[in-house]
Amino acid sequence: MNEMVLSTKNLTKSFGNFMAINGVEIDLKSNMITSIIGPNGAGKTTLINLITGILRPDKGKIFFKGEDITHLSTDKLVKKGITRSFQIMNIFPRLTVFQNIELPVLSLLGKNLKWFSGIDDHQDVTEEVNKILEDVNLLDKRYMLAGELPHGDQRLLELAIAIAPRPEICFLDEPSSGMNPSESAKVLELIKRLAIAEKTTFIVVEHDMDLVFSLSDWIIVMNKGEILTEGEPGQIKENKEVKEIYLGEEL
Repeated sequence: MNEMVLSTKNLTKSFGNFMAINGVEIDLKSNMITSIIGPNGAGKTTLINLITGILRPDKGKIFFKGEDITHLSTDKLVKKGITRSFQIMNIFPRLTVFQNIELPVLSLLGKNLKWFSGIDDHQDVTEEVNKILEDVNLLDKRYMLAGELPHGDQRLLELAIAIAPRPEICFLDEPSSGMNPSESAKVLELIKRLAIAEKTTFIVVEHDMDLVFSLSDWIIVMNKGEILTEGEPGQIKENKEVKEIYLGEEL
């Protein structure tokens, strides 16, 4: 049985006169892949930013496994098991692929202050980094500078950074952004595999409807800062209101 891992109550955020998030209440269940969809300006990324501590809500509450985490900082949320990727690429381009993953792994293992002591002193770190890179099919590129990777591989690296702290719940903001169909398919299969192998709950914000309906166990539809509806992929695909906001084209 899937237990509720994260929920929001009356979550609200405005920017001046613009109401970005209006009383949003969601319940996210463990060991499921949930997608959040909606037209541009629906509030999807703002919602993730509120949950992951990038923004502070004007009112409302966020609960993780029953604990109020509304005002916790991003670093404290990571330690509790909540991570994310970003719509805009968020890697360290001048570090190697290995070093990009080494940083969060060192932090996970409580060795973040010893980064310059030599990786040979930390065989457990090396093994963990190599395992993560193998999971995302980047092990053979571990000594390349991250900025020299093709765009698709940079997206995979960002996903690897997000899962490196072994999160219980991981938010992915447009993971297939800028990818061709072949690269998107790889990301889809990777997320599915990681969800099963690592028992991570993934929450995906995505515009690629093919990916959404192929990937998701549950779909939440947002519009104008509110939850329009939610349900299983088949239910969402046939929902008249959802078809209307998308003009029936992408669905």
